[in-house]
Amino acid sequence: MNYLNKFENSINKLKAEGRYRVFNETQRKVGLHPLAIWNNNTIKSDITVWCSNDYLGMSQNTHITNTMIDAVREMGTGSGGTRNISGNSSAIVELEKELAILHEKERAITFSSGYVANEATISTLLQILGDAIVFSDEKNHASIISGIKKSKVHKEIFKHNDLEELEKSIKKYPYDKAKVIIFESVYSMDGDIGNLEGIVKIAKKYNAMTYVDEVHAVGMYGNKGAGISEQLGLSHSIDILQGTLGKAYGTMGGYVASTNLICDAIRSYASGFIFTTAMPPALAKTATESIKYLKESSLERSMQQKNVILLKEKLRSNNINFLNNKSHIVPVMVNDPIRCTEISNILLNNFGHYIQPINYPTVSAGTERLRITPGPLHTEKMISDLVFALKKAFQETEHINFKKPA
Repeated sequence: MNYLNKFENSINKLKAEGRYRVFNETQRKVGLHPLAIWNNNTIKSDITVWCSNDYLGMSQNTHITNTMIDAVREMGTGSGGTRNISGNSSAIVELEKELAILHEKERAITFSSGYVANEATISTLLQILGDAIVFSDEKNHASIISGIKKSKVHKEIFKHNDLEELEKSIKKYPYDKAKVIIFESVYSMDGDIGNLEGIVKIAKKYNAMTYVDEVHAVGMYGNKGAGISEQLGLSHSIDILQGTLGKAYGTMGGYVASTNLICDAIRSYASGFIFTTAMPPALAKTATESIKYLKESSLERSMQQKNVILLKEKLRSNNINFLNNKSHIVPVMVNDPIRCTEISNILLNNFGHYIQPINYPTVSAGTERLRITPGPLHTEKMISDLVFALKKAFQETEHINFKKPA
């Protein structure tokens, strides 16, 4: 067997389908977000970033960056090991207390990323419950899907936000059967919001646990930035809430918040928690400070929401197709993988606007898009310039015959 041919063929297949991903090399400019430098081989160009998950620019906030600098000087760069072996720093303990307070839960535990938090917690939770049934929204994140697969329990996938189908599925099982409903609050690619109220009602009616992924909502919604569950007054009705520190909070890491008992069980059994190096204490301290900051400051959220409204108005007036929703995520629909990549290239090369194309398998084939996330530090001129560039890029690619793979 020629092993290398197998790898080459797999890459060529992606290229033919327009799904081969190119990672543009960028260099962020502290204090100047959303501006950055694009390193294109030997040429460096100034660009405006529109696809960052640093939704509020907190990684560039002077107070937060100074906290990180001071924390590194105080505690160093690494954690020294797993939480079991010398890595259980006071900074992590403080962070977990702050997260529990934020979400009005008894306890929280942190992980190296939001992906790991989902995969480790879900797989462990379902394994502990034993012969359980899990009900999962069809548009749930890959980390949720992976966690369910690892658990090997029986799963029921219900159509996105279709509570009628969810109830039809869940009522087939006995009331005392272990059941978990897993869903998201803000869905990252369409930007729509899960029906938290409806799902909580079904869960209570049929004796099911609820697990909500709020990674695209924490820091962004609610008076304290605790997410959609806080905004709707449902914090106490959700059994397990999962979030991230790597998006609106501008740092890195993931977490879950729940009861003392559930968190203790996850901490004690989840291999993704037990066998991985702990978060560096300087990072934990910085994340805590970011959470405290956004609990008190609503300025960043209000500026961000204002810019979302402005962008949508300008897209609409220029007849640029986008998915209208109630969140901060603005998906501009292209619906062709090769054209989507071409438009992204035109925006970057000709206009200095950086938006990565979103293709299958991140989204369904035929629904390719440019996912725009305007932040509080984008200006009205930047938004106008982007819409002008988008219109030009759509016009330039309108009559191109994009060759489909055989």
